[in-house]
Amino acid sequence: MEKIVESFELYGKQYRLETGELAKQATGAVLVTQGDTTCLVTAVVSKEQKDYDFFPLTVDFIEKMYSVGRIPGGYLKREARPSEKGTLTARMIDRPIRPGFADGFKQEVHVVATTLVCDGENPPDCICVGGASAALLCGGTPFDGPAACVRIARNVETGEFIVNPTYAEQELSDVELTIAGTKDYISMVEAGAKEISEEDMLAAMAFGQEAIAAFCEKQAEFLAKVNPEPKEYPVHVADPSIKERIEPFFDQMSAALKDADKQSRLVKVEELKASIKESEFSEDERAAWGSDIAAELKLLEKHAMRAMVIETGERADGRTPEEIRPLHIVPGYLPRVHGSGLFQRGQTQVLSVCTLGMLNEWQRLDTIEPVEGKRYMHQYNFPPYCTGETGRMGAPKRREVGHGALAERALLPVLPTEDDFPYAIRVVSEVMESNGSSSMASTCGSTLALMDAGVPISRPVSGIAMGLIKEGDDIVILSDIQGIEDFLGDMDFKVCGTERGITALQMDNKAKGLSVEILARALKQAHDGRAYILNAMLEQIAEPRPELSPFAPRIETIHIPVDKIRDVIGTGGKVIRGIQDETGASIEIQEDGTVHIAAVEGAAGAAAKAAILGIVKEPEVGEIYEGEVVGIKDFGAFIKLTPGKDGLLHISRMANGRVGKVEDVLNLGDVVKVEVIEVDEKGKISLDRLDKPEAPAGSEEPRRERRNDRPGRGNGEHRDNRPGRSEREHRTPRRRHDA
Repeated sequence: MEKIVESFELYGKQYRLETGELAKQATGAVLVTQGDTTCLVTAVVSKEQKDYDFFPLTVDFIEKMYSVGRIPGGYLKREARPSEKGTLTARMIDRPIRPGFADGFKQEVHVVATTLVCDGENPPDCICVGGASAALLCGGTPFDGPAACVRIARNVETGEFIVNPTYAEQELSDVELTIAGTKDYISMVEAGAKEISEEDMLAAMAFGQEAIAAFCEKQAEFLAKVNPEPKEYPVHVADPSIKERIEPFFDQMSAALKDADKQSRLVKVEELKASIKESEFSEDERAAWGSDIAAELKLLEKHAMRAMVIETGERADGRTPEEIRPLHIVPGYLPRVHGSGLFQRGQTQVLSVCTLGMLNEWQRLDTIEPVEGKRYMHQYNFPPYCTGETGRMGAPKRREVGHGALAERALLPVLPTEDDFPYAIRVVSEVMESNGSSSMASTCGSTLALMDAGVPISRPVSGIAMGLIKEGDDIVILSDIQGIEDFLGDMDFKVCGTERGITALQMDNKAKGLSVEILARALKQAHDGRAYILNAMLEQIAEPRPELSPFAPRIETIHIPVDKIRDVIGTGGKVIRGIQDETGASIEIQEDGTVHIAAVEGAAGAAAKAAILGIVKEPEVGEIYEGEVVGIKDFGAFIKLTPGKDGLLHISRMANGRVGKVEDVLNLGDVVKVEVIEVDEKGKISLDRLDKPEAPAGSEEPRRERRNDRPGRGNGEHRDNRPGRSEREHRTPRRRHDA
């Protein structure tokens, strides 16, 4: 195949699609570029079908550090497990393309997006969705494309929407909306925002849908040049008799689904499915049609649940479409931790715990993104016991990473700045029970934990998950969906925000034909649900605690001159370690002279602060100190005024009367009260002793006479002490050697 290139400009940015030169053994491969950011996206379809009752699609996003001119960190110096951003990008590619495959397509599909060049201006994630779509279509797969993804920003000064903003443009935006789909429908939405209104979010979505259509058109022009050969991929069709035998059990399935308790309902449904298999299919049929029978039984459950909602307006647990499950909210659930909150909605229960630390405990990131790290970390854990199951526990799965990132994004806009609250903040949400909407429960629980910890968030955040049942023109939007409505419904639409507006949202759509108008209805219903949940939270804790937990570190910030940083740190860190060891406080010094002092005990922090200020303090004339004698010379004693500054107390100012010898009045280690009487241009400090004692009687003899008593002094004797002189009376002159 010859090299084919399509270059184009859209919304002020340059793009390029290319195929035919790289990775030619893949089913489809496309090189996609925005600016200089370049990614290779490949798609491979397995040659054999798999006997699964689900579509076996795998998406990997590979961050190559060479793409940004860096060597990976760590011992191995090669890329290992993906970063959190890499995992989120893989999910972002997967979600919009998964609904586009034909039902019954059971061959494994593996999509790999590899970053080759990242220019530091244009993010690689959105263009990889279009690259995946183009690669699949170049390979002739049964994919309903073209599909594309765009990121929408809004300039806060001009109000202008920006398509696929650069990192710099995103910094000036109050919204970051990532939206994907085809020219006809939206399949995926993710957004973070600074408390914007539903109307503004809908305007951004509508603009994003137009941009998606424009990119799909350019992709179609590229595919017209490629003119891929259609490939015959088998689409599995189950034996029609399976459906005929299972359909009569519709009423029994509807009855089994009407149970508010998740575990009880699961038992009834599984018992009915087992009974149908046993009574309607022979052993040989069960062996031959196992996955087809399972898939058809799942469809029976799906149709029964959806018909119940569409026809009666009643859900499996008896709620109306707008009704929210019972709430149980407990801030301060755990003792001793810095902050905690238990949030339960129906059978979904999350315990969130907040921990505060020094800013130097922030998370450092080793990724291709131009971001060094973050001070706020939200982590979400979904152990098997929360659904009553067994399983292995290890590294967080993609779903856990995604849910944690959503809650983190929802709370970021309300966190205080580093200057106002100089702490690193970590919140961990432990899912104790799950029956849908656990990510939104973790958002609410984390708000409780932050407020309980005394973090001065600007406003509390609540979240709710919305669902959709769409059968033809019949549409029902569900508030606070539970697990069965997520799995068997058409939409999972999570919305988070404050009373002022939206801070985050995420949507996955399985129904073709989802329009902005339907999303507008969902956002309105979500607004009412969020307000209801938020009011229930505020009844338990109306505002952040006025004081931090007694077990949390108190961090005080001071500023020292930059030229004094070296004095505070000391040679090899000796001084700062000494202060920390002596006081028990933790100290962090930044390059601009900002010093953060953290201590659980207030006295420890005060002592560390005093020690640092003492080091950087420049004594002034008239100030009084009580200092230790740290050095003695014939002419006086050196007194330690601060940890980094000594002053000279001259022998003439040590006592009332004549002092012949310093040791007659002071010794090393003595503490003496002194006043600064002079600071010369070189910084040398002269002191005067306060409360002078009387000079000892034996110390009054003139020092000159005492020196005359020494050998070689007095009696007219003269001793030459110059270097090179001997004590002999006569010296033989050295002979000069002439050349």
